Amino acid sequence: MSQPLIDLVRHGFAVPGEAAPCVLVVGDLMLDRYLWGDVERISPEAPVPVVRLSRETERLGGAGNVAANLAGLGLRAVLAGYVGADADGERLARMFAEAGIAGDGLVASQVRSTIAKTRVIGGHQQMLRLDREEVTPYRDEDRRQLSDKVLAILDAARLRAVILSDYAKGVLDADLCRRVIEAARARGIPVLVDPKGRDYAKYRGATTLTPNKKEAAEACGVAPHDIDGLLAGAARLAADLQLDFMTVTRGEEGISLIGGQGVEHLPATARQVFDVSGAGDTVIATLAAGLVAGLPPAAACGLANLAAGIVVGKVGTVPIAREELLHAIEVEDAVEQADKICQPDVLLRRVRAWRGRGERVVFTNGCFDLLHAGHVTYLEQARKQGDRLVVGLNTDRSVSALKGPTRPVIHESDRARVLAALESVDAVVLFDEDTPIELIRALRPEVLVKGSDYTEDQVVGGGDVKSWGGRVALIPILPGRSSTRILNRIAGE
Repeated sequence: MSQPLIDLVRHGFAVPGEAAPCVLVVGDLMLDRYLWGDVERISPEAPVPVVRLSRETERLGGAGNVAANLAGLGLRAVLAGYVGADADGERLARMFAEAGIAGDGLVASQVRSTIAKTRVIGGHQQMLRLDREEVTPYRDEDRRQLSDKVLAILDAARLRAVILSDYAKGVLDADLCRRVIEAARARGIPVLVDPKGRDYAKYRGATTLTPNKKEAAEACGVAPHDIDGLLAGAARLAADLQLDFMTVTRGEEGISLIGGQGVEHLPATARQVFDVSGAGDTVIATLAAGLVAGLPPAAACGLANLAAGIVVGKVGTVPIAREELLHAIEVEDAVEQADKICQPDVLLRRVRAWRGRGERVVFTNGCFDLLHAGHVTYLEQARKQGDRLVVGLNTDRSVSALKGPTRPVIHESDRARVLAALESVDAVVLFDEDTPIELIRALRPEVLVKGSDYTEDQVVGGGDVKSWGGRVALIPILPGRSSTRILNRIAGE
């Protein structure tokens, strides 16, 4: 189990004893209404289903949902954007307060009503959506007021990140984006953008953009199904806009992280998808939470990927809750523990994920033929040298080459399965070479462990591990325990 990551989420992405991190969300605000009911017949008046209404709910939409996701994760959210001078605007303000979201940056527009979307749900199926919104431009006075409030929040609040949630409803024009990005970056505050439209120039200088596949394809001028072209275009776009990295959400295909180290892909968590609305809000909020907590981009994206897999399993726009994310991490780790025997490429991805969580990798190797108490004690002590223990296991061929034609007694697949059952072991990987040197160089463990019957200069890979700042640990061997002794006793010798 990844205890450091679980503790991070449990504490609301804050250092114990410190206040929850504060994030400013600027963007288009909406009220999402849901009319729920059952469909039992077709109307005799027209060929349309009749929904028997049973209940109504209201939820925060647009940038409000981003803030709700932050609050659900335990962070403090401050919101900036427009509401109308109407009943829906008043309702949104109350909902923000009820969710613990500060509305310091709210501006009541006199020329536009509050954006409201009403969805009719029959069973689990959306039957109809009614949108109420106006396209009248916001007044210059409204824009000045919003800009002033946002810049005042940047000066007064101890912000850890800014999110620009653009739904192309007129809030995030080029001037406001430029002002916010420049002011935030001048203060060392990262800026995350959920973009819209084809021209991303207004987001220049942000930390990252999180377009979905269709949005990224439009911005890059490629077809959405041309994944290679899409990723290459996204890399060029990220460089042109001077981003730290680009995050492309690809739905059931997962998330692609494009940065200075190339492209890293995180596959989607397999879940039943009921509704993808709001998933992008969850991604950018969780990504921001991970970054402000000090996670590397890949680890923060992995966490966002996990969170998105939760919310798409719900109907309607529903923010993530901290308890749900904790449970998902625990389930993911349980699956990993049930699948500890890895191919090298799978193990490398898993090691990168562990390092992304700040965990130290320990490596040891051996034949482990006829597993006994000496082995178990040795592996328990090895695990204590770091956070994750990887065991390199000699194949049957390499065991025979080392110990003679009568060995091993136990087949390699059985030896791997028994090792994987040990709580101290996090991964088992087979290697066919006489030594595990290539495997060690690929994994680059922080700690290399062997038994105390070796000296440091005899440990294969010891010099390599030290060259990248790691260390060699020699573990005492439990006296009187060995596979050879057990075999001799069986043979009556």
